[in-house]
Amino acid sequence: MNVRVADESLSDAHTPGWLSREAIVAKPGFNRWLVPPAALAIHLCIGMSYGLSVFWLPLSRALSVGQPAPAACPDMSIATALFTTTCDWRVSDLVIVFSIGIVMLGLSAAVFGGWLERAGPRKAGLAAALCWGGGFLIGAFGVYTHQLWLIWLGMGLIGGIGLGLGYISPVSTLVKWFPDRRGMATGMAIMGFGGGAMIGSPLATLLINTFKTPDSAGVWQTLTVMGGLYIVAMLCGAFGYRVPPAGWQPEGFTAPAAKSAMITSGHVHLDRAHRTPQFWLLWAVLCLNVSAGIGVLALASPMLQEIFGGALIGQPGLGFGQLDAGQKTQIAAVAAGFVGLLSLFNILGRFFWASMSDKIGRKVTYATFFALGCLLYAGAPWAASIGSKALFVTFFCVILSMYGGGFATIPAYLADIFGTQFVGAIHGRLLTAWSTAGVVGPFVVTAIRQAQVDAGIQGAALYTRTMYILAGFLAAGFVANLLVRPLAARWFMNDAELAATSKGGTATAGRAGDYGIGRGGVTPLAVLAWVAVGLPIAWGIWSTVSKAMILFG
Repeated sequence: MNVRVADESLSDAHTPGWLSREAIVAKPGFNRWLVPPAALAIHLCIGMSYGLSVFWLPLSRALSVGQPAPAACPDMSIATALFTTTCDWRVSDLVIVFSIGIVMLGLSAAVFGGWLERAGPRKAGLAAALCWGGGFLIGAFGVYTHQLWLIWLGMGLIGGIGLGLGYISPVSTLVKWFPDRRGMATGMAIMGFGGGAMIGSPLATLLINTFKTPDSAGVWQTLTVMGGLYIVAMLCGAFGYRVPPAGWQPEGFTAPAAKSAMITSGHVHLDRAHRTPQFWLLWAVLCLNVSAGIGVLALASPMLQEIFGGALIGQPGLGFGQLDAGQKTQIAAVAAGFVGLLSLFNILGRFFWASMSDKIGRKVTYATFFALGCLLYAGAPWAASIGSKALFVTFFCVILSMYGGGFATIPAYLADIFGTQFVGAIHGRLLTAWSTAGVVGPFVVTAIRQAQVDAGIQGAALYTRTMYILAGFLAAGFVANLLVRPLAARWFMNDAELAATSKGGTATAGRAGDYGIGRGGVTPLAVLAWVAVGLPIAWGIWSTVSKAMILFG
């Protein structure tokens, strides 16, 4: 422990003062409500990872834009696709960018989580801005030179590192600023990650259409503009971060540990957390919840089209296979509205369920996710069999709200079980569950669907087995959540260990709410900060709702 602290002090000695954790300790009069919009500024940018698919079709015709047929190369291998300058890329080659990014999100969050706790959120936010925005700029150069490997490197590998750092950068900070509302605070930030695509996708479409010419798909210009915007917005967020003095508490605060046995007053060191059964139970809880939800997201559009077919456009007697090209185009537009509606509920659920968890507890919240989710997944085939589009859509909107709510509630759950001292780093390691689910969920769902197609099954029955298996995922998650118990005292740091790991603030805290630090109140700066993040969110919601209205035709 002493060697580590000495090494950390030595490395921090070479850090510019304006980037160090000590430089961002809140001063008297600071308003804690300035921190959530700073976190939102970063999460709204990195959330575009969910919207990258808007680029794939234009990029698949990057060389043959305006031509009647793509510049395709038969039997092109992945190795050839990475370096070719004469063949159009396949969508399957481009989609790999998303997979690389999600895997790197989990890995970078796990690897750099401990460094983030030592270095502070400002430095992590700066690194995230350079990696995420810089990844877009590298990707733009890859499109301009038609080098797929540069797109994989920039938007996948480097951008994925930015995803991980940006995702976890505000978690520990928000939990410490809002010990009285842990779920709500983390829900606000992580809501931004769900909303990033809601803003970024229509913005990217607008820019592509603006820059598109007879000789250019308009993608490299779009990536350049968005990369620059993301760097600026994320830097604003990073420099808006402040951390509370060590031991600070809001005025009138009552420790939640006094209200619930599931909330600890101690702190577990990062090096010990992954040795506890509770860590791995929560890992399974997150992985199973995400696997079920992300599997639906992966096939939401074809699922609605194949189940309801002509009923989506007032032709209930026609199955999907009986529709002509024009009718399939019509139902594709309806299905796009369904996807938009799911995205909106994914976002709203992050704030609603995380805030609700402050009142009913994290364990009860997750028990609700799994129990209600099981019923809804099992009931979806019934809703499809009776041809009720309204029930089917309602079921999946609620399911996706709980999918998003799971992401937003898990940081507060970790803080309850392991304490707040290393919650950001512990959360980073737990996000490897997301990387795992990002592979398992879509693979399981698509494999089952293909097996059903091969067996000649069509219509509503095509996804029945899938729904039951996803319900099984949630049943297993219910059991894992049920087994979570408070940690034994031996896992927590003693006073000497806690003092040695505390950085960035006074050694002991004054009385709660000292000097007005953290107090709320409407101030011009707070209003400006919330307007800056609120306007893009409002625009994104309007764009999503306007598309979703097609669903109700």
